[in-house]
Parts: sequence; C-alpha cells; structure tokens
Amino acid sequence: MIHTASLVHDDVLDECSTRRGCATVNSTYGSRLAVLVGDFLFAQSSWALANLENMEVIKLISQVIADFANGEISQAGALFDTELTLQAYMDKSFYKTATLIAASARSAAVFSGCDEDVKAAMFEYGRRLGLAFQVVDDVLDFVQDEALLGKPRGQDLASGNLTAPVVFALQHAEFGPPLRELIEGEFPDGERDLARAMELVNKSGGLDAARALARSEADAARKALYPLPDGSEAKASLELMVEYVLDRLY
Repeated sequence: MIHTASLVHDDVLDECSTRRGCATVNSTYGSRLAVLVGDFLFAQSSWALANLENMEVIKLISQVIADFANGEISQAGALFDTELTLQAYMDKSFYKTATLIAASARSAAVFSGCDEDVKAAMFEYGRRLGLAFQVVDDVLDFVQDEALLGKPRGQDLASGNLTAPVVFALQHAEFGPPLRELIEGEFPDGERDLARAMELVNKSGGLDAARALARSEADAARKALYPLPDGSEAKASLELMVEYVLDRLY
C-alpha cells in the first residue's frame, strides 16, 4: 500500500496519464481525488503497521514515508538542472525507491530475530537492490517499447527529471553540450527536441554507463548477503531477486 500510494502521488506530480499500461487515477478522476486516494492508502498502511506492535519496524517504515517526501522535494528542485551530480541522483533514488526496499528487508530480519549484523546487512542489500532497480528503470525509460513499459518513452526526460543515462551523457565532450542546450531550453520544439535529446544520450554512451552502474549496485547487493549461510533457500531466493532486477535490462 505504501508503494502504491507513492505511485499515485507521483503520477499527480508528474501529470502522468498512464501507468503500467493503464490510465492513472489522476487522469481518470482528477488530481484532487488522486491526492486523497494516495493519502488514504498511506493512512491505511500506517494503521496496518501500528498493528504489528513492533516499535523497531514501525520506526523503520515510518522513516520511509518521510523519505518519499524528501525525494519528491529533491526531484522537484532539480528539474531541468543540468548541473545535477551522480551523487545527487543516487541520493534522490534512495529516497524515492531504495528506502522502502531497504527498510522492508531489515524489517524481515527484525521479525526473524536476527542479530544486528544481519539486520544491517539486509538493509544494505535492500538499499543496493533498490538503487539497481531504479537505474534499470531509468534505462528502460529510453529503450523499452511503450507497450511493455506501460508509459510513454522518455517521460522522465520530457518532464525535466534527469536520470542516470542523462547525467552520464552530459559529461560527454561532444554530445554533452547540445544535450545541455536542449534540456536547459526545456525542449522548445516539443517531441522533435525530445527525440533529439534521447538520441544524444544514446550516442554518448550514457545508457551503457547507466547499465554498468546498475550491475555495480546489483553486485554490491549480492555481497551484502555474506552473513547468510551458503546453500540456504533464503539466500538463494534473495540472489535470484538481484538477477531478476538485472534481467529487465535485456
């Protein structure tokens, strides 16, 4: 419910008309109702969380909701900002995506009665897995077929949300300057300028660099599982989840 609530609010802020191949709440019922739906889901999830009666987990997941707001504020303040650094992008990606996965993974360790080393390792696993997931998602925004993606390609770039492929592309000596000009001008020629910008990202090697970043985060997620016993079903499943995230690249 927390994840779904965040997507409903995201679609309002980004004025998205489709999500996972379906019409968004805001495009169907309007932004006012969509905000209320998101608020309702957050409230319901908070009630369910309180009923777990585990203060450590309640604090973990409550922080996630605060992190979501932090991420949205960071993103809103950096739209069309071609000076965005890779670190700032990764920080925003943690707040918007990885924080929920990290807190959930640690919460599972809490309920399993694990010691602090395992709980910390599971948080790191979830953090790295979440970052890998977000980077892969940002690559797919450039390369995936719209029918499979469930939303128009290049939607993030069109709205000024600069992701890993763009951050890397802006560093390219030849293709970075014209890309920067298009972004800072907020694509004055509309779809034509957006298509040109996406082409520049591809030519610059920004997509390949982002894929490498996703693999690096995925490798770090695997390494974080070191406290779990080799050969255990739990560890094997968590490793397969990393593979699943990377498989989306191909």
